[in-house]
Amino acid sequence: MQDQATGALEPGVLPTFRLFIGMQLLIGIVGMLANWLLPFGPSAPVPSHFPGMGVVSGVANQSTLIVLVSLPLFIYLSLPGLLRLLKGLYLPVGIIWASVWPMLIPYIEFYTARAGAENSPELLQRALWQQVILLFIPLIVISWQYSIRQVVLFCLLTTLLNHVLLFSVSAAMESGEFRAPLGLILVQAVGFFLVGHMIANLVQVQREQRHSLVEANRRLAQYASTVEQLTLSRERNRLARELHDVLAHTLSGLAVELEGLRVSLGPDPARASMLLAHSQEAVREGLAETRRALQELRARPLEDLGLALAVQALAENYGGRSGLHIDLRLERDPGDGHPPDVQQCVYRIAQEALANVDAHAKAHNVRVVLEQADGRLKLTVTDDGCGFDPSTLQGNLHFGLLGMRERAEMLGGSLSIESQPGRGTQISFLYQGGPT
Repeated sequence: MQDQATGALEPGVLPTFRLFIGMQLLIGIVGMLANWLLPFGPSAPVPSHFPGMGVVSGVANQSTLIVLVSLPLFIYLSLPGLLRLLKGLYLPVGIIWASVWPMLIPYIEFYTARAGAENSPELLQRALWQQVILLFIPLIVISWQYSIRQVVLFCLLTTLLNHVLLFSVSAAMESGEFRAPLGLILVQAVGFFLVGHMIANLVQVQREQRHSLVEANRRLAQYASTVEQLTLSRERNRLARELHDVLAHTLSGLAVELEGLRVSLGPDPARASMLLAHSQEAVREGLAETRRALQELRARPLEDLGLALAVQALAENYGGRSGLHIDLRLERDPGDGHPPDVQQCVYRIAQEALANVDAHAKAHNVRVVLEQADGRLKLTVTDDGCGFDPSTLQGNLHFGLLGMRERAEMLGGSLSIESQPGRGTQISFLYQGGPT
């Protein structure tokens, strides 16, 4: 009910109100033309068994009054400046305007008919039928814009005003003539309540659905913002892994070579010169790899060679640079059908595992197995190096192993690390999503 409290109009209520009044005005104009041009008037006979037909024959007599009242109301509803000026009072003024004059017309006509010595009780009953039709317009607007309480209030006020006006003319009517209009007023009140209750309930359901839609849109916007934040967070983590895979390894190797250069600088200038040359080459390679990672953040060998050949080239490169003996067991095209993210994850895990072997394991032999069976893609990297205790990883900054585990979990895969001091290390990645 917040919209009603602040004066906001329900969607469509004002155009519909204006349309009803416009139709009412048009009917009044047609009635006036018919009264002037056609040979019938208020003296036309009306069947006594259906007094409601008097509405049709009474149009000619009442058309002028309908036009005089409806035309200003139609203009009022057509001026948007009044809505901005009156705000919450704008619609109630129009409703009162559309309600009061139909209430007064039957009784004005009754006194006019008494002065003209016409059959005024019967004319009053006909006018009350017309009143029912005309009052449906403000009833629909009230039911649409407000709640069932306002509908009940409208029914009570119209019934009370009709009773007051009817009792004011009761002295000029006999008891039998008075009973028929009174019954019609009661029937009108019941009919107004039923129709208003039905419309108010339908509009209330529409309001609740609209409120639910607004709330759903709000939650969706909040969810989208959360997804955006998570995406940014994951992208930052991915960038950290990429830089670690490329830049950290290069800088780690450079630090070792510079330390050796410092030690060898005095007693062995030739070795110092060789280490310096290696350091310069490592810096150049690191810069090139960093530029490539920042530009693409993808493993280009995957695009050029495919997963199997890319892992083979990677392993042979590490083997040739560090003197490791590489045992490759790669299925032909094991990554075919798997998403690019999965293939990139396998390549990066292999790269990180081989880099760890080169930097820390002091191994002589490395076995790399890449296979696919029953839709599962599995990578295993095993070395015969010094090994380590996996329990000591907790709380230490092993970004490489942490990055591998994050990659695996992000894709729904699993990463296992098996190692013992002096007995080597085995790193296994398993993806069971199946090819797409």
